[in-house]
This record gives sequence, structure tokens and C-alpha cells, in this order.
Amino acid sequence: MTQKDFRVLLYYKYVAIEDPVAFAAEHLAFCKELGLLGRILVGLEGINGTVSGTVEQTERYMNHMKADPRFKDIMWKIDEAEGHTFKKMHVRPRKEIVHLGLEQDINPLEITGDYLTPKEFMTRMQADNTVIIDARNDYEYDLGHFRHAVRPDIENFRDLPAWMEEHKEDFAGKDILTYCTGGIRCEKFSGWLKREGYGESVGQLHGGIATYAKDPEVQGQLWDGQMFVFDRRRSVPINQVEHVIVGKDYFTGEPTERYTNCANPECHKLMLCEEKHEAFYMRSCSDDCRRAKRNFFVEENGWTKEQVEEQIAKIAQVQRQIV
Repeated sequence: MTQKDFRVLLYYKYVAIEDPVAFAAEHLAFCKELGLLGRILVGLEGINGTVSGTVEQTERYMNHMKADPRFKDIMWKIDEAEGHTFKKMHVRPRKEIVHLGLEQDINPLEITGDYLTPKEFMTRMQADNTVIIDARNDYEYDLGHFRHAVRPDIENFRDLPAWMEEHKEDFAGKDILTYCTGGIRCEKFSGWLKREGYGESVGQLHGGIATYAKDPEVQGQLWDGQMFVFDRRRSVPINQVEHVIVGKDYFTGEPTERYTNCANPECHKLMLCEEKHEAFYMRSCSDDCRRAKRNFFVEENGWTKEQVEEQIAKIAQVQRQIV
């Protein structure tokens, strides 16, 4: 297999960084000098990043980070890519690199769930007393998830504790497993589960789904769909043995794994949507968004108000037939 010219690095490290503002400025200059593109968050509690670059650029970046004692043991998740997966390079200082919305935040260096290898995670997923909780947002779950995993009804990670409190009785006496894209969200979430006394035990997939996908033993098994990623790719395959599509078109419910954003910039809702349905429904999640003051679909196609109303009437007719 021919190696591609570009790679995507996904990584994080919970570690004390004394001056995130100064670090972010210096790190941004270094990344730009290398020619990397991506997004990196820096806080007092550590660093969280995903960047794209050539093989040479990403090697130089990893070597630079490994030379710093704070980052020498970072677990790197590496994907090959056809080209850059980001448009710009951002390194931003933040109060927290992961925000769980807690009054008393979790320090994963003090409390976190049991680290599980991909093999251990796959084995424990199949145990009778195990419940698997997806620690990601609902739109991430809808594209792909571990088989039989619980789907919290949340749009933001910070809403997860409140959702868990509402359903606490469902997890009493259970062995809890949790997972996320690269592992960083689970570090805090699993620690919170332990602190609040959820379940008989709490385990997390160390390195996240991205590591599970590359493990030669498990080969991504028991994962259905694709994994949502926060870059131009939008999704990447995980299960190397079988591929089961779980995504459903926002408008018709048909199987799909294609995401797009609502054309109303004030909404920008992520929708699973086939290309043919995107055109018919004006890439808009609702009637209000089709009539919004600004609608990128309308602007891109140069439609008049009359054309918009004509298409809205067609959509209404089809929706009545579906009902």
C-alpha cells in the first residue's frame, strides 16, 4: 500500500502548563513555521490538538513535542490523508481544554476511569452486566457508535452530567464503559462518574475510537457506521471487518453517512443528508431556515423570492405525503 503524502495528528495531554497564553503564542509561531494547519487548545490543565501536514512536517512536530518532558509520552493518533484537512492554523489559550460544565471540575491526574486497551474494551463490551455510554455529542453518535451503546440526548459535552443525573437509576449496579473520539473527554467524564458513585466499576477506552480502529487484534469490530471528525473529512471508517450504515437522512430517514450544515448561517445545524435531498430541501433544516434573511443555498443558486416560495410549496406537498 502506497503511503499518502499527508497525515492528520490527533493528541492530548493533561499536564500543568504555567502560562498558556505565552505557550500558545510561541506554539502558533512554531506550527506556522512548520507549515501545519489545524486547531490546538492550551490551558493550565494541558494541551489538546489536531493538525494536518506532510509526513515530514508531522514527524518534525512530534519530535519537537517529544523533546519536551511534559509531552514526551503523548499517545499520538495518526491518519493518512490526501492533503490538508484544515484551512488555517489556530493555537488558542483556554481556561479548560475540555469543558464539562462542572462547578468543581475534574482533574484526570487525580481521578479518572480505568484505562482499557482496545482488546480489553471489546471483551468487556460483551459482558452481561456492562452498559456502554457514548461520551460524545448526539450528531457524532448518529453517524457511528459502538453496538448497543447508550446515546445521551445532548448537543454539547457540558450537558452530559445533567443528562446522567436524570437517568442515574438506569446505571445502578452496572459496570460502566465510556468512550470518545480520542480519549480526552472520557478522562474527565469517567472521573466524574467515579466521583459521583456511578456503577460498580468505570472503564474508559484508552486512546479513544481512533486508537481502537488501528488495533490489529480488534480491527474496529463491534463498531457500526463511521466516526465523526472535526475537520474537512467529516468522517472516517473504523470497522475493518464489516461496515454497517447507521446514519439516517434528516429528511427521509434513508441510510446515509453524508453530513452537511443548514444553509441558514444563524442555524448551521449539522444534518445527515444525501446530496439529492440537500438540493430538494434547499439544504435547510426547517421552513423558517428556508425563509431566513440569509440562506447560503438560495444565494449560491441565485434564487428569487418567487422561486423560494415555489420550492417550499413542493417540499410541503412531499412532507404531507410522507405523513
